[in-house]
Amino acid sequence: MKYLATSTDPVYDPAAPVSRVGAFLQQFIQDKRDLPFVYLILEISLTILPLVALLYVPGLDRGLWWAVFGVFLGLTTFFFKGPFGLMLHCTSHRILFKKKYGYLNHYIPWVIGPFFGQTPETYFTHHMGMHHPENNLPDDGSSTMYYQRDSLASFGRYLADFFVLGIPKLVQYLGRTNKRTFRARLLRGEVVYLVACMGLGFVNLPATLAVLIMPVLVTRTIMMLGNWSQHAFIDAADPANCYTNSVTCINTRYNHKCWNDGYHISHHLKPALHWSEHPAHFRKNVAYYAQNKAIVFDGIHFLHIFAYLMTRRYDLLARNFVNLEGQFRSEAEVVALLRHRTRRIARVPQALPELALA
Repeated sequence: MKYLATSTDPVYDPAAPVSRVGAFLQQFIQDKRDLPFVYLILEISLTILPLVALLYVPGLDRGLWWAVFGVFLGLTTFFFKGPFGLMLHCTSHRILFKKKYGYLNHYIPWVIGPFFGQTPETYFTHHMGMHHPENNLPDDGSSTMYYQRDSLASFGRYLADFFVLGIPKLVQYLGRTNKRTFRARLLRGEVVYLVACMGLGFVNLPATLAVLIMPVLVTRTIMMLGNWSQHAFIDAADPANCYTNSVTCINTRYNHKCWNDGYHISHHLKPALHWSEHPAHFRKNVAYYAQNKAIVFDGIHFLHIFAYLMTRRYDLLARNFVNLEGQFRSEAEVVALLRHRTRRIARVPQALPELALA
């Protein structure tokens, strides 16, 4: 076990110097704290877009093509994927560019998003239209409640369900809840993506497979792995409680690279809270975390959680568990809590409508 230590996670420093370029770019964005997003967009645009163009060059030497693809794969899968994905997350909750420059807000999901496996509008409509409103409860199509969350077989079923039924379930949910604008955005994005893949496939099939189709398979797998880990520990007696259906990871390099994404409990409590404010919000509300026996880890992140769950290394999870306000006397008690929180929650059969008596 660990005890609450001084935070090393990133926060905004208003006294930090801003370059002339940064000062110029700040005039386009709603919140100057999001300037790092603009830098990231520029870095991605100046590297990924030229690589994509090269992969589509007719007659490009085969060896050179594979070399370019290797660089593209390395940048999109290992270097930029985390920061980009969580930038997309943050800008889905808080609009990046000012209304005056509103057209620029389409650049992330429509221009560079597809090269990271994010089909246009799908992430936004799923995350904002269903996941947060339903909070991992039964009507959330990506809910982890009904799976044994330390089982690789269960995760396999969860992943297969998402790949096969994820979009149909989302369309159905948005229709049933009368969220027509969300549904229209989802369908428009999916249709445009599919048409683009088919059209570009006739132009250059290997390049289309490399830059538009393969990234979707990788990204959706990673996203479901992340959601599984973020909502792996659920109190069956109170599954709607954000303190007990989500996880917080503090003091990890992941938070520096991915905009404090480890603070998933406070994110569900206050979805619009700026990414730089989560460490302070957590510290201010530690008593509530302790009161609810919230799951907080120090020094590990969601990939660690997933790996430890799949190998059932509860000892490693307990070793990095933060014992808030000294509630637990031993790691054995922590292991018991974690095991209890990963149990599959049985579905409650829906009552049949009563038949009217003749």
